[in-house]
Amino acid sequence: MQIALLGDVMLGRLVNRHLATASPADPWGDTLELLGRADLRIANLECVLASGGVPEPGKVFHFRSDLKNVASLLAAGIDVVSLANNHVLDFGQDAFREMLPALDSHGILHAGAGPDLDAARRPAVRRVGAADVGVIAFTDNQPDWEAGDTNPGIYYVPVEEDAADGARRGAGLLELVRRTRPGVQLLIVSAHWGGNWGSGVPDRHRSLARDLIEAGADVVFGHSPHIFRGVGIHRSRPIIYGAGDFVDDYAVDPDERNDQSFLFMLETDGSEPRTLRLYPTVIAGFQARLAGRSAPDIAARMRRLSMHLGTWSEWNAAERCLEIPLQQSGSPG
Repeated sequence: MQIALLGDVMLGRLVNRHLATASPADPWGDTLELLGRADLRIANLECVLASGGVPEPGKVFHFRSDLKNVASLLAAGIDVVSLANNHVLDFGQDAFREMLPALDSHGILHAGAGPDLDAARRPAVRRVGAADVGVIAFTDNQPDWEAGDTNPGIYYVPVEEDAADGARRGAGLLELVRRTRPGVQLLIVSAHWGGNWGSGVPDRHRSLARDLIEAGADVVFGHSPHIFRGVGIHRSRPIIYGAGDFVDDYAVDPDERNDQSFLFMLETDGSEPRTLRLYPTVIAGFQARLAGRSAPDIAARMRRLSMHLGTWSEWNAAERCLEIPLQQSGSPG
């Protein structure tokens, strides 16, 4: 089984304007062939899909894409989206409520936000061949959007807080992983955590990732920083600490290079993760593209970052990807 994991997919603002005339497939550029190889495609949807709504007061950035652009997700074959992030309620609860049936009616599963807390915490489960793949999604961003017993919102779990409330919520997340694991063959935890910048991995992210794997997660899929971070391994399970941005309209920082990322392709042997392949990508013209001549340099940066986490990788010139075998000894994650 091959599972494609994509970082932040932001179809709002100038991307939305571009999609008014461009093909729904346009944001995916020449990555579509790679996406077509996957048996399952998962992305963090960093915007709300809605026909209207009122921008959230007090926020600087608001990301909304027209409801019709669910067709763009379909064009890439996206199967599951994480909604646990700090933009899904940018245009209020009515816009959020408009998006959910649009995703449902097109067979796109979602996790991490919902009409109430039970729905926000509920894993998305997709059948792939003979295997059930589960996705749990949470975020430590935007605590004021936390879902309640009767109000819509996100599954909020503070990560870098040691307070009793943060510990209680963290324990609840781990218990959800333990409870979900027996019912699926592969379990992915999507974590929209931390701030926008910096390639270093916070210690608390490393410890929580290990705890999630000990509780039963097979993959920790992290995002939120606009740049990619290194990949760790714990008990032969991959930890993507920061997947970076996959599609957006953001200004590019010349040092941080938030236009560079990867299409992460996980290969499993049945339900056992075996290899993680990272295909370098760049964002140009509101479109994700395979990196071309800059691919080895982007991969080299990831290789260095991952080595700091004890993870060995190798550039595959034929496939033009960075390969990380997951059966590595001594990796601390």
